[in-house]
Amino acid sequence: MSDFGFIRASDDVLAARGELASQVIRALQRAGLPAFREEEAGTEDQSGAVVYLQPDAETASASVSVGWRCDPGMVQAAVESLTSNPDAPVVRYPGTIGLHMQSALIKILLSAGIIATLENDSMNPEHVLVFGMMSDLPPALRPTFVPPGT
Repeated sequence: MSDFGFIRASDDVLAARGELASQVIRALQRAGLPAFREEEAGTEDQSGAVVYLQPDAETASASVSVGWRCDPGMVQAAVESLTSNPDAPVVRYPGTIGLHMQSALIKILLSAGIIATLENDSMNPEHVLVFGMMSDLPPALRPTFVPPGT
């Protein structure tokens, strides 16, 4: 069972998801971004691209996702302002930055051959869903678009 009472995915499935998460991290790091897995020790206060891996056997969406984490000081300032001044711009800052980073993360991952798209979830609207590598798709389903001038 997973932490939330769902059936845990098999070790083989988790290994495949872990490899996909590692490919995502490598692609983001090659682009110059700090990137790490959520469960890695010592990353609680680290800012950058956070890669989440779902351990559940059944997922309603992608089993790997990416979110952006602002500097811990900025997040703390937002939390502290919630009680004293909930309309302050600092309260919205972490979410706003996450939404701005979302399109950049998607473009970086797509350019690395990783299938990524917007999250369609009101709980984590700034997250990016990762579904796999384009090379994993059958040839007939692989994107063939070549941008003009390339």
